[in-house]
Parts: sequence; structure tokens; C-alpha cells
Amino acid sequence: MMANPQFDDVRNRAAEAVTEDNLRSVYTGLIHEDGRHEYYFANDTEEAAQLRESAAIQLGMLLRVLADRSDSSVPEITELAIDRAEQMELR
Repeated sequence: MMANPQFDDVRNRAAEAVTEDNLRSVYTGLIHEDGRHEYYFANDTEEAAQLRESAAIQLGMLLRVLADRSDSSVPEITELAIDRAEQMELR
């Protein structure tokens, strides 16, 4: 049994949402039980300013939700994310 009963519902809603036709940016990060992680990031533009704006919006949304749900501050989550990002290899 999963620790969070809402997990399956959120996962299913997210899977449905990424199939919508009117998306301009997509980021999905997956963390598997064995610790393996994978991520998918794509934008419907190649313009650097639009890529930065989309990335900033997605990062902001993720930081806000993680901070709220983990009883941490946005700066605390940001510092931890910076450390992890520096350790990651792009694949």
C-alpha cells in the first residue's frame, strides 16, 4: 500500500494533462523506488528568452509546492535543489 493515497490520482491526472494539444512547455521528473531518476523537458520554442521564462515558471511552481508540502521555506528547497542539480548528469 502506498503511503500517500492521493499519489495514483495525481499521477493519472498528470498523465492525462501532458497529452493536451495546447501545451507550450513540458517538464516531467520521475523518481523510481530503486532511486533511479529520469526527466523530460521540452518547449515549443528555441528562443532563449522564452526557454528561460518557461523554466522559471516551472521551477517556481515546483519550489512552491515542495516548500508547502515539506514544511520548508522556498530558499531551503532552492538550496537543496541547487546542490542536487550540480551533482546530476544530463542524459
